[in-house]
Amino acid sequence: MKIRIFLLSLLIILSVSLSGHAVPGKPVRVMVITGGHDYNVEQFNLMLSSLGENITCSVSEFPAAYDLFLAENRDKYDVLVFYHMWQKITDEQAKVFAECINQGKPLVVLHHSICAFDDWPEYFNIIGGKYFHKPTTVKGKEYHACSYIHDLHFKVKITDRKHPVTKGIQDFDIFDEAYKGYYVEDGVTPLLTTDEPASSEVIGWAKKYGKARVVTLQSGHDVATFGNPVFRKLLKQSVEWVYANGKNQK
Repeated sequence: MKIRIFLLSLLIILSVSLSGHAVPGKPVRVMVITGGHDYNVEQFNLMLSSLGENITCSVSEFPAAYDLFLAENRDKYDVLVFYHMWQKITDEQAKVFAECINQGKPLVVLHHSICAFDDWPEYFNIIGGKYFHKPTTVKGKEYHACSYIHDLHFKVKITDRKHPVTKGIQDFDIFDEAYKGYYVEDGVTPLLTTDEPASSEVIGWAKKYGKARVVTLQSGHDVATFGNPVFRKLLKQSVEWVYANGKNQK
């Protein structure tokens, strides 16, 4: 009898799989890390809630959020989303932080998170880029302090239309803050670009850090972007891609 039930269950699973429908699973648990920069909490949370029932989000703020990188807490969430501009970090915190990502914790980086940790070069390697508040030398090249301009309308161009993060998305308009002059690591996969003169050209990219997939999106300053349906889709697909099995890693 037990064998018959097992075979019947296996047949149902196989039938669902062959029909092209995924077997329902647990939602992706996203841990959003904030701190060091003000933002419209209500509208930001509305954006998070729009990602669908298969993605659940919790928010933690630095410095308390450092505890989430500890080995004993890493199973409490599936994906990290950074929306912080934190600066202070000890050597031990940096070690545990980098280890958490390196060992495979997926990461999506938004907007002013590329402005964080000015004096921790390994952070630049983790996220694949960096906005500089002061002149900084990276890999032998000196970068001047970067610039920013609020409230610009500009066109975002999709660089890689086949990538899962940008799949089904066409070039779109956005009203957001532009950053110019920041560092982007050689070897990242560019996903989004712009011709806006007040911005650096590449404004979205994908990479790996150790075992983890990482997506960085420069956009995300305020309410206009939080409510932009294309940006919401980018965020959703970024979370889904970094979380997905690494066999199809580009």
